[in-house]
Amino acid sequence: MGLRKKGSKNPPVLSHEFILQNHADMVSCVGMFFVLGLMFEGTAEVSIVFLTLQHGAPVPAGEGAAAGSRTLYHYGVKDLATVFFYMLVAIIVHATIQEYVLDKIGKRMQFTKARQSKLNESGQLSVFYAVSCVWGSCILVSENCLADPTLLWRAHPHHLMTFQMKFFYISQLAYWFHGFPELYFQKIKKQDIPGQLIYIGLHLFHISGAYLLYLNHLGLLLLVLHYFVELLSHLCGLFYFSDEKYQKGVSLWALVFISGRLVTLIVSIVTVGFHLAGSQTWNTTDALTGNVNVLAAKIAVLSSSCSIQVYVTWTLITVRVQRWVEDSTLQASNVKKKRSTSKGKSRKRTENGMDTSNRVDSPPKRKEKSL
Repeated sequence: MGLRKKGSKNPPVLSHEFILQNHADMVSCVGMFFVLGLMFEGTAEVSIVFLTLQHGAPVPAGEGAAAGSRTLYHYGVKDLATVFFYMLVAIIVHATIQEYVLDKIGKRMQFTKARQSKLNESGQLSVFYAVSCVWGSCILVSENCLADPTLLWRAHPHHLMTFQMKFFYISQLAYWFHGFPELYFQKIKKQDIPGQLIYIGLHLFHISGAYLLYLNHLGLLLLVLHYFVELLSHLCGLFYFSDEKYQKGVSLWALVFISGRLVTLIVSIVTVGFHLAGSQTWNTTDALTGNVNVLAAKIAVLSSSCSIQVYVTWTLITVRVQRWVEDSTLQASNVKKKRSTSKGKSRKRTENGMDTSNRVDSPPKRKEKSL
């Protein structure tokens, strides 16, 4: 799969620029190495671990012997191999969108480097958030989660999950893990790296927490709400980059953002605080087996959810205040410039008026001719 950018210069092999320009081709070769492993009997078992979901368990599909059985899944160490392979897939998809969509839009719109970097970030995340929202909503509907809200706090029998639920979480973890090498591939500035690391780390922490504690449906619902608000955020940013007259849309998004955080907070408190009823004492065996029906686990889940909402809301407030201060200072400087230019023009006009009046009122004296 050729994703190499065409350029006039050919950097040396394995140099810094060579890796940046051809990283998608290199990752594609690594991914094809695992796919080709399926063709040989000796390596097929190892390749299957990377390509397919592991830790499946057959369970009865329903009542009666004729109902058959279906396969449900739990998590295990082999999931790390699956996450690694789909992280490679995420890098390839990222490079494809970057080269064939975002770069062409940037060239057509003739964006500056700053706006192009913002377009790249918002464009990539908008695609991911849109796909995740649609995918997550389909899972919630197919598993009857909206019609039966008790699934939010009631784990699957024997701590098992369906194929689509596990594949969703594996894909989510793979995407956010691919953000670490993308910091190098996209040439992120050093001052922006700490913020990006915090942003990626928070997503990985909460997604892996919901996955390991078997809070699959609750985590999925909160992810859909979170991704929907973030999708609106980046779409407003893209419209604002294309034309600054869409500033009102950015202000409207702030209200939607705060509303989404409040809904997320309410769902977390109601689910964890009221409906995860159970033992109020610490039980080491329950905690190790993934049972969140203990006091310590409930406090940890609730505090984590509340803290992330507070952090994200505080970040929004600080950014909005910083932009408001920058806009006010810019407007004040523009007013001062207009006043100074208007004063200069008025002075010139008065000076020109005095000159013309002198010319009209007192014409130059003629020299008398000597007789």
